[in-house]
Amino acid sequence: MSDAIVIIPTYNEIENVESIIRAVFSQHKAFDVLIVDDNSPDQTAIRVKELQDEFKNQLFLLERKEKSGLGTAYIAGFEWVLDKNYQFVFEMDADFSHNPDDLKRLYEACANHGADISVGSRYVKGITVVNWPMSRILLSYGASRYVRFITRMKVKDSTAGFVCYKRKVLEAINLKKVKFVGYAFQIEMKFKAHKKGFKIVEIPVIFKDRTKGNSKMSGSIITEAIFGVISLKLKSLFAK
Repeated sequence: MSDAIVIIPTYNEIENVESIIRAVFSQHKAFDVLIVDDNSPDQTAIRVKELQDEFKNQLFLLERKEKSGLGTAYIAGFEWVLDKNYQFVFEMDADFSHNPDDLKRLYEACANHGADISVGSRYVKGITVVNWPMSRILLSYGASRYVRFITRMKVKDSTAGFVCYKRKVLEAINLKKVKFVGYAFQIEMKFKAHKKGFKIVEIPVIFKDRTKGNSKMSGSIITEAIFGVISLKLKSLFAK
């Protein structure tokens, strides 16, 4: 058993799931993998079950009954992981927008260099995004600037979904009170950790848009992020 596990939520990722699992297991550092699948109609979960025969005690599957948001998938994954002995817990997409080769760098930041959370950041050294239309880059970058202004966090890529948490961070956050499910989930987790005084470090990565499968981005997710940030900040002020 590794000391680190990568949580990968899936919904209709049959084109990517085997490749991303093999890419994680090919790293020199040993990582376990937990797939959280939301009852994918394309039978993603069935392919994962087939691979479990090959990767015994390394590859795990948590099946949910329906698609109910990225945030709730990660919360379910976190709760599953905290029942085990993992010390480092990762979030990563299934579509190779996050490079598995960067897992070791995020791990090293938390395991050896004092970070409580390490974030694979698109904006800590300029804008390192490949194959996105300019409109989406401006939306994402603008959202991160907006979050910094409202929350006063120093994190430049607050919506990033490529993250390593030390176990103690997840134990300190009341996961049952995490409210948001889309982009705002990523912001909320970082903001709650920031308010508790945990050290967040950004590691520059190159983000590549998916080449297979369909994006899960929607207008409701963007709206949640815009108004959710204000809600988070106001609640933090009244909590003092």
